[in-house]
Amino acid sequence: MVKKYLLLTIEKPKQSSTKQTKSGKVSPYLNTMQNTINQSLWNQFGASIDMLKNAISFCPEAHWNTDSKFWYHAFHCLFFLDYYLCMQPASFKPRAPFTESEFEDQLPERVYTKRELLDYLQASRDKCKELITNLDAEKMESRWINSSGSMDYSVFEILLYNLRHVQHHAAQLNLLLRQATNDAPEWVFRADS
Repeated sequence: MVKKYLLLTIEKPKQSSTKQTKSGKVSPYLNTMQNTINQSLWNQFGASIDMLKNAISFCPEAHWNTDSKFWYHAFHCLFFLDYYLCMQPASFKPRAPFTESEFEDQLPERVYTKRELLDYLQASRDKCKELITNLDAEKMESRWINSSGSMDYSVFEILLYNLRHVQHHAAQLNLLLRQATNDAPEWVFRADS
């Protein structure tokens, strides 16, 4: 039996700019690390959103509004994706035509169309990418606190929480698709862009 080992070599970057902060200079390696964190976080968060998009797109119209409430599970996920990306949770308002029914533990007054949810997904995906792209250490450490105070996270942690929530529901929708059609979209390794 032949054993193969992977040797990983990490080199320090040859050139990097330093960043001035209130406390003085920041090591050039921290800038590189911040970029790596931002890019990796977006690659994986974007992939989760893309998996959600694929599940919504894949759902046949005949299964959109059945007892499994595929449309509603997709809406719930998108509503909270948008909410957890809001840096001022107390002032959150979902985009039209959506309501705050999720905060009231009620189904929306009507069934949302696939097009409405895909548009909501794209707007939230863009919002997520912009937020992650512009993260710095100070913003990552700032607090995300909901109105009741029951959720108190750093911005970095609420992003991880949000990513997990999206992936949970993408998997749930894929399960519903497999149960209804014996098929589902493929795994997405990284965000498309």
